[in-house]
Order: sequence, then structure tokens, then C-alpha cells
Amino acid sequence: MPKQAQIHNEGSPRRSANDRQEGGNHYKQFKHETWDVILDWGLGYLDGNAVKYLSRWRHKNGLEDLKKARHYIDKLIETEMEKRDGTDSKPT
Repeated sequence: MPKQAQIHNEGSPRRSANDRQEGGNHYKQFKHETWDVILDWGLGYLDGNAVKYLSRWRHKNGLEDLKKARHYIDKLIETEMEKRDGTDSKPT
């Protein structure tokens, strides 16, 4: 996994973003932080978000997170099919 850069915020000690989690602890239970996996695997926005929701669904929002993952995968499939077919479904 990539080494995390430490960012200094005024009035706070230097700490890696991996040392804390905002809004719950659903990622802290894993050996690897999901964002480190996403970065290490070189994933983009759509596939990265799908991985994020798949990694946490049992520990956070259950079926809702699975549906969110599927939504991102559906969009990824659409965009990849458009690339393959040379089409663009964006409104003009």
C-alpha cells in the first residue's frame, strides 16, 4: 500500500489521514484502508466508489450500499460500452 503523506492543519499535530476516520468506524476494522486499495489498484471514480460501497455494506448501510455499488457499476458498464461502440449518451 502507498505511504500516506502527512498533512499539517493549523492547531493540530501532523497525522496521517489513515490515523482517523470521520463519521463512524466502518473502515477501521479492515487490515487495509479502502482508499489505499483504490489508489493502489489505480481505480477511477466509478469503480473506486463501487469498491468503497462493497467493502462496507455489511458494516454500515447493508442493502442500500449494495444498491449504490450496483449503481456505480451500471454507470461504469454504460461508459465502457459507449467507448467500445463509439457512442455518447450525454445530452447535447
